[in-house]
Amino acid sequence: MYPELFKIPYIDWPLPTYGLMMVIGFFFAVFVIRRLSLHITDNLQVITNACLYCLIAGVFGARLFYVFHHFENFRSRWVSAFAIWHGGLEFLGGVILAIVVLLFYLRWHKLSIRHYFDILAIGLMAGLAFGRIGCFLKGDCFGKPTDVPWAVRFPYGSDVYHSQIRPDLKRNRTEPHLQLPAEFFGYYDSDDEAYYGLKSYKDLTQEQKDKVKNGEYRCLPVHPTQLYSSANALFLCLILYLFWRRSQNAVKSNNPEKLFSKPGCTFALMFILYGVARFFLETLRDDNPFEYGWWAIYKGGTVSQNLGIYMAIFGIVLIIIFQKVKLKVVVPDENNKVRTADEIHDSNETRTARGKLNAS
Repeated sequence: MYPELFKIPYIDWPLPTYGLMMVIGFFFAVFVIRRLSLHITDNLQVITNACLYCLIAGVFGARLFYVFHHFENFRSRWVSAFAIWHGGLEFLGGVILAIVVLLFYLRWHKLSIRHYFDILAIGLMAGLAFGRIGCFLKGDCFGKPTDVPWAVRFPYGSDVYHSQIRPDLKRNRTEPHLQLPAEFFGYYDSDDEAYYGLKSYKDLTQEQKDKVKNGEYRCLPVHPTQLYSSANALFLCLILYLFWRRSQNAVKSNNPEKLFSKPGCTFALMFILYGVARFFLETLRDDNPFEYGWWAIYKGGTVSQNLGIYMAIFGIVLIIIFQKVKLKVVVPDENNKVRTADEIHDSNETRTARGKLNAS
């Protein structure tokens, strides 16, 4: 577990590994999206701008979703809702707002929405693979205790450890996973408010340090669900890419009516695959509370499990709609790029305007 990579010299600011992996994931996603966009456009600056807008919207949406989901933690200290450097982002909230922003951006520039959303789906999964590694290094999004050979242990004082030494009524757990003696706890003052918290590692005796590090009170091994999620994202990225290539080949072979090969189907497939995968991954996690609201189609599941169900249903509806929509894609041009009829019309008008300008 490495929540901080190092501290920046002179200013003594820590470089969080979670933020670093998010940045790496973003640039990798942009690289993938720009690379695949060469099949449909020459204006890659528009693609880069769209990615930047999606990044801003994604971070804001992920934080907004997290604050809404854990609203009781911010009720008395709402200013901390803006402190994203302390962590607290939920992927699904970021995806939803980023998609909405991208939809308006593509409409504003009169670009083919379904073509770009197909490519976005592939890039999104590519970037998520790095983001989940950041979760692993930070120690959140953790799994349930297990005895599988590849289980991992997190250190004393981590989020995982705090979760294991306390009951969690929001997950129907009345007893802690790990029974820690009272001597490991102490009263502390924070903003003139006393609370009963876990002692810091440096305040423990040597005997206590040995027990929490290598003895009976060390953290129980858990599923590395963050790494499961990272591997799942890479796998879905590959599946979506192959599905997208199948669509491209169908157009190039003059068979655009091939089943589920129309623009938008790759984007819809992302919702189906990720929704199903997220539902089952949540069964191995031990951090998110269970939900029982009227909106929860899966009573007693987490918010992500319920959203996973809704995503899968939404993806199925989308892929059926896209399959039935009249195709507007024409035969690839001399550069082997697939363009919509509107894009061909716009490019012809541009050439005509340029010709008139040169003639004058």
